[in-house]
Amino acid sequence: MVYDLIVIGSGPGGYVAAIRASQLGLKTAVVERAELGGICLNWGCIPTKALLKSAQVFEYTKHAADYGIVLKDPKADFKGMVKRSREVADGMSKGVTFLMKKNKIDVLAGTGKVKPGKKVEVTDDKGKKTEYSAKHIIIATGGRSRELPNLKQDGKKIIGYREAMILDKQPKSMVVVGAGAIGVEFAYFYNAIGTEVTIVEFMPRLVPVEDEEVSKDLSRSFKKQGIKIMTDASVEKVDTSGSGCKVTVKTKKGEEKISADIVLSAVGISSNIEGIGLEEAGIKHEKGKIIVGDHYQTNVEGYYAIGDIVHGPALAHVASAEGIICVEKIAGQDPEPLDYNNLPGCTYCQPEIASVGYTEAAAKEAGYEVKVGKFPFSASGKARAAGASEGFIKVVFDAKYGEWLGAHFIGANVTEMIAEVVAARKLETTGHEIIKSVHPHPTMSEAIMEATAAAYGEVIHL
Repeated sequence: MVYDLIVIGSGPGGYVAAIRASQLGLKTAVVERAELGGICLNWGCIPTKALLKSAQVFEYTKHAADYGIVLKDPKADFKGMVKRSREVADGMSKGVTFLMKKNKIDVLAGTGKVKPGKKVEVTDDKGKKTEYSAKHIIIATGGRSRELPNLKQDGKKIIGYREAMILDKQPKSMVVVGAGAIGVEFAYFYNAIGTEVTIVEFMPRLVPVEDEEVSKDLSRSFKKQGIKIMTDASVEKVDTSGSGCKVTVKTKKGEEKISADIVLSAVGISSNIEGIGLEEAGIKHEKGKIIVGDHYQTNVEGYYAIGDIVHGPALAHVASAEGIICVEKIAGQDPEPLDYNNLPGCTYCQPEIASVGYTEAAAKEAGYEVKVGKFPFSASGKARAAGASEGFIKVVFDAKYGEWLGAHFIGANVTEMIAEVVAARKLETTGHEIIKSVHPHPTMSEAIMEATAAAYGEVIHL
């Protein structure tokens, strides 16, 4: 039997591509070596959000008196939090299994490898190899925690994000290396439940891809929460010979030694492109990424690649969008290429961060004359009523034509609000149209309208 499409990998790129292919009438199979749903559903996006919610609820209980509620000595049950997180992940993975059956997609269990002549070799857990043919093959093998040469993960004392979700016991102290989304989320979680946390970041600020004002605000908030922050710093070595870890950190002032139970390496993602047959099939790649065109076609006809293994941000929703575009092109449609400057990024520590488009600095660097508006949540009635007055909304517009260049949010629930900006930018909405779009009161979201009004000198509540 020859499939119309075989997808290697069932993460949010792979399984979404497979379902869209099935909807378009293609006979489809998915190859998966571990759990359906990939890292995102099982070891990434979903279980981490469950842990973060547990931390947030625990923080609520500690501050219950602020809301007029009396609770005596609440305690964090670390094992209970981990158990809930795993149950949420398992439920989501079962949901993908259901979707595969519903859409009549064959699941081929094992490790996939592309072969010349539009073939995929699948090796099951007993070592048995089976070859399948397809008219089209999408590689969606995702990524894994990146290892630094001087920070080799042993899974016990020096760990990656996967182990950080299922530790046997809560560490008393932890050094988090890297202050991107993964690093600051775990730093928030462990600090919130009582672990002493130090963040070490090579760049001059936390969340370095975000707008500078957002980084500063997060630093201020994290310090207030009791997290120690070391920027412009690098971990030179970790001595794990004793009961814990002795971490040598190089800073501008010299070397500093820190003791911790656990070191969490959160220095980014490496693509899973080794051992999957790229060289044999003649598929080009460079710097750990497969080279693709606008619709994710590789240099070899019939082979495609999406998600963390191609250039672009390693985000679940980006992989899903790429998968859909790729499949629609395969099915003979004419999908619009993805606009990589209109992809939202979300970080789920508290306060949350959400952003899309140009930062203020990047917009100026690109030659735009900008109008910038900010609205602090301290001026929001809903934020104050919720006890969540930290943070702000910042918007960046082109002064000449009114194009919405970017938006940068930090505060409670802002990850739920950024989609308004993504849709508005897709529709080429101007600042004036946002000001005239009536936002509900009292809500956190009306701060978007207020910040836009601030950019144009029309803000009411500041």
